[in-house]
Amino acid sequence: MASTSSAADAGTSSQAKFADRMKRLRDLHIKRNEARKLNHQEVVEEDKRNSLPSNWEARKRRAEWILQDEEKRKAADDEGIDYDRSKLLEISAMDAERLEKKKKKKNPDQGFADYEQATIRQYNRLVKNMKPDMVQYDREREKLGEAFYGTANTILHGLHEDTKEGIDRMVEDLEKQISKREKYSRRRMHNDDADIDYINERNMKFNKKLERFYGEHTTEIKQNLERGTAV
Repeated sequence: MASTSSAADAGTSSQAKFADRMKRLRDLHIKRNEARKLNHQEVVEEDKRNSLPSNWEARKRRAEWILQDEEKRKAADDEGIDYDRSKLLEISAMDAERLEKKKKKKNPDQGFADYEQATIRQYNRLVKNMKPDMVQYDREREKLGEAFYGTANTILHGLHEDTKEGIDRMVEDLEKQISKREKYSRRRMHNDDADIDYINERNMKFNKKLERFYGEHTTEIKQNLERGTAV
């Protein structure tokens, strides 16, 4: 009687273990299917991201910022508040300085006030567009030796010979400058009633620049010269 009860208990225990294994197996199958589904969704999303432009995230953040800024501006207008002024009040000194540096870095060219600054600006622009030939540079340095780094007492005439490629590049660059100058230059209408104090158009432009910067300081001297009463 005892052996029969023990066998029944053993059979019940085996069935329970089998059922537990089957349950864990089903749970594993469910988790595997869920992982496979999530992996497939991630692959699809990654493919979508790869097909987007490289600056998509930045453009998205910019669009969201614009929408939020428009909403805040509209709310401020409804309340009768100057939005631009209130927004400036919320910017800290450090943020304002950072924005100012960023603005200057974005547009470092502040124009020019005289021909010296114009020459410097033109020089920097030309140097920036240059693509040096380092092989030719090393060859010339070995050829000239110490004379390559010329000093005040070094006579450079005759040591360096311009190559045909270099001359062609110079001519091509000059032609581009002329073409660009002709594109943006426009002739002003001549005023017959204005004083003629120039000998050509270039001199006229130069005189206008002088008048703009120094006219208020030289008006009396100019009038005395015209009347013949200058000392």
